Amino acid sequence: MKKLLITLCLLANTGFALCAEPAMPYEPPTEAKLEYNRGIDFYKIGQYDRAMASFRQAINLDPNYIDAYYNLGSILEYLKQDEAALAVFKQIIVRKPDDYESVYKAANLSSRLGQQDKAKTYLSLIPPESGVYAKAQKLASSLNTDMQTVKTEQVKAQQPDKPNIEQTNGMYNDIASPTGITSDSNGNIYVACFSDNMIYKITPDGKKIIFIKDAKLNGPIGMVSDSAGNIYVSNYNNNNVVKISANGAISVLISNIQKPYGLHINGDLLFVSSQGSNSVLRYKL
Repeated sequence: MKKLLITLCLLANTGFALCAEPAMPYEPPTEAKLEYNRGIDFYKIGQYDRAMASFRQAINLDPNYIDAYYNLGSILEYLKQDEAALAVFKQIIVRKPDDYESVYKAANLSSRLGQQDKAKTYLSLIPPESGVYAKAQKLASSLNTDMQTVKTEQVKAQQPDKPNIEQTNGMYNDIASPTGITSDSNGNIYVACFSDNMIYKITPDGKKIIFIKDAKLNGPIGMVSDSAGNIYVSNYNNNNVVKISANGAISVLISNIQKPYGLHINGDLLFVSSQGSNSVLRYKL
């Protein structure tokens, strides 16, 4: 079976042409193919409404019929029904993200609809080895950019902005007997309070809240955090190290350490200094 691609080539200002290229190996159900072929026949004699009705029926019979979507979308595009055409090409992209002809059409239609950011998003999906890359580059130029810039901007847009710790000099006040301190990837600061057996959390905007106050904390002194967001605390008075998970659950990780103090993480190893035994413990996380 051939995939019939409707192009927008004008023929003596009276119509447009069908082009053929090798098809994908997918084979739709017989009933869907019959409706699809009716659509092609109606298209050939210029009955576009009936052609689109047949393509829609083929899609109803087989919701994954890419060729039917493509031809339906192309007729809508030719008839300047841009929003409807875009909706159809989106259905193709959902089902076959590497159908870059459809991705390009979605970008072009988005541009025509004044949705410049959407157009750039679609363009960023098209790789250099694609057969439509040259057309994509031309479309990017019409948007006053280029494909490399579009891809770079899209990658940056997909990276969530992380709050940064204030970079100027300053001070966080009213923290009783502060000892250990650590931070997380979201810019929050955690401070252990030795005498109050609690841990404060200070947000990037300077708000101070109680993060943990639990019976398992007794003389918290050293703190360190890992890449997964877990926090480890040395309990000087309880002779142990506790782990606080990213969701706030607290549990004893290491017991029977004499006066644990400093903590350090290197890879998957946790190091704990023990003042009571004049030693450093190495613990595999």
